[in-house]
Amino acid sequence: MTRTTCDVAIVGAGIVGCACADALAREGLRVVVLEKDSIAARATGAAMGHIVVMDNSAAQFALTRYSQQLWQQLQPDLPASVEYEQRGTIWIAEDEEEMAEVHRKHAFYSDRDVPAEILSPPRLQQLEPNLSRAGLLGGLLVSEDIVLDPPAATSFLLDRALSRGTQLLRGHAVTHAAHGRILTDNGAEIAATWIVNAAGAESGTLTPSLPIRKRKGHLALTDVRPGFLHHQLVELGYLKSAHAIDHDSVAFNVQPRRNGQIVIGSSRQYGSEWPEVDQPILDQMIERAHRFLPDLASIPIVRSWTGFRPAPSGALPVIGPSPSDRSLFIATGHEGLGITSSLATGRLVADQITGGKSEIPIEPYWPR
Repeated sequence: MTRTTCDVAIVGAGIVGCACADALAREGLRVVVLEKDSIAARATGAAMGHIVVMDNSAAQFALTRYSQQLWQQLQPDLPASVEYEQRGTIWIAEDEEEMAEVHRKHAFYSDRDVPAEILSPPRLQQLEPNLSRAGLLGGLLVSEDIVLDPPAATSFLLDRALSRGTQLLRGHAVTHAAHGRILTDNGAEIAATWIVNAAGAESGTLTPSLPIRKRKGHLALTDVRPGFLHHQLVELGYLKSAHAIDHDSVAFNVQPRRNGQIVIGSSRQYGSEWPEVDQPILDQMIERAHRFLPDLASIPIVRSWTGFRPAPSGALPVIGPSPSDRSLFIATGHEGLGITSSLATGRLVADQITGGKSEIPIEPYWPR
């Protein structure tokens, strides 16, 4: 039996696990990352790559804004492959209820120094000429939101951690991770002072007490059409569908890629355990995108895929120490905000393990 010792063992090499590794290695700790598949193989590899400030609660805003600021600070160090671009998000309103939400969000962000602009229909058309001219009452531009390539960003974070002595153990599944001891399916054992469960949608299998469920999502990628889209566009109805737990849902959410391709989202499904594309769900998602961007129908779809996101029972991710295992820290349950919140999650985990003072309150995300 192979036996390794370290300060921190992290299960999962998605963007959250690699952000934790980077933050902990920067503190001088001996870190081991365990991943049964390739880097960013699951939820991270299936994600859009939207760094977005959200405001469903004070705790959600604190986490997403703090993480966005960490991404902004990191930007000068990022290689071109990460495709970091401050595109901004436009939240689109179709009715008076959604325009009221535009004004609420604008007031909320303005009070917290987040740049935001209320858009009239003419201003909306000026910024995104390919949007439908029918039925849109306006929108909200949140200009500091970012798009990037999640697998490339994950590789960058992991490479930084490896350059500081982190060890990567890949190719075998973790079968046990508790009380300072990790076992893998090839008989290896890792003894660690602390364990971080960053296994995404599989984190509940590893730590059965976690209230984490798999939530399936679809995305599609178009052929290249430079200049067709300039911002991340999201319908405000997305916020309603995002919280649906009793039925499948789709919503308009599109993202421009640096090369002129467009990523089309999004869908949410509970209870779907197979990774294959559900064609009826994909068709509904694309049809909804065509409703907002009619000329998008002229651009061929070149690829579609799915992924499973770790959805918590509540509205916040689970970040912090296990109440029943002093060695175990949890970093999961980010659902669709894992790319956004990864850097803040890594920093919060590192702060708690090293006894550092966190920039934001940590208690709202604790597993208890």
